[in-house]
Amino acid sequence: MAAVKAPAIITDKAQMRQWSRSMRAQGKSIGLVPTMGYLHEGHLSLIREAHKHTHLIVVSVYVNPGQFSPNEDLSTYPSDFDGDIKKIMSVPGGADVVFHPHNLYDYGKSGIESEMKREKDGVIVSCVEDRGMGHETWVRVDRLEKGMCGKSRPVFFRGVATVVSKLFNIVEPDVAVFGKKDYQQWRIIRRMVRDLDFAVTVIGSEIVRGDDGLAMSSRNVHLSPNEREKALSISKSLSKAKYAAEKGQINCTELRNSVIQAIHEAGGRVDYAEIVDQESLEAVEEIKVPVVFCIAAWFGKVRLIDNMEINL
Repeated sequence: MAAVKAPAIITDKAQMRQWSRSMRAQGKSIGLVPTMGYLHEGHLSLIREAHKHTHLIVVSVYVNPGQFSPNEDLSTYPSDFDGDIKKIMSVPGGADVVFHPHNLYDYGKSGIESEMKREKDGVIVSCVEDRGMGHETWVRVDRLEKGMCGKSRPVFFRGVATVVSKLFNIVEPDVAVFGKKDYQQWRIIRRMVRDLDFAVTVIGSEIVRGDDGLAMSSRNVHLSPNEREKALSISKSLSKAKYAAEKGQINCTELRNSVIQAIHEAGGRVDYAEIVDQESLEAVEEIKVPVVFCIAAWFGKVRLIDNMEINL
């Protein structure tokens, strides 16, 4: 089998846009796989999915400060860019471009202060917010962002929607592929694209799990072997809840309690456990429509998310 060619690495916004437009002028379609780097098999599955839909693939590698509040883990987010390139090249067809901008919020003025701002007057701010010439335009998907992860991370989805909008405007893809492990994020991006008439088809790719069943995440590297073993209670309890629902247990309170209990008994701390409508993300009391059971839980200092769709 022929070796996969190394992708072109583009760091400049204008150059990225120029590349996309020149490819489209040649009749080529473009797929975008947005990532924050430190790639794992879950990310590589998104690249493989993108190859099914477009001629050319762009993988963005950018740790987005806009989705972190000052007390979150931006500075400790893992990074291995050289390793990311090798992993991308391990996928049949690889990627044509890796878009690796330095700072999508640097506008060449006094702009953004280097120091993270602390919570001011009780209002959570993003790391990139600043007075004067700082970034101040944000995209919000009001209702879908409020529940689940939005409760404990109030600027997270605002930052995600904004940076994805920026990436769409810079890369100008025909298709974008997102992992369904981040289920709320996937639904928010789909709604944003619908509401703002982006000419992008958003595809959700299924969760990729390790051999032990743990959903793949860049944060898994921070789990000790003992914590990882305990964290398996998330996927195991979700699977049991799905099986129970398929056997007729449709009371959501009882299903939620069973999962919460299993995670607590394993030593985890539940952030949320919600059974919601797959489209609206509104909580349901009984499973009468397609739902998704979404979990966020802490094991040690690592916050993990997972979910399981239930289609009766």
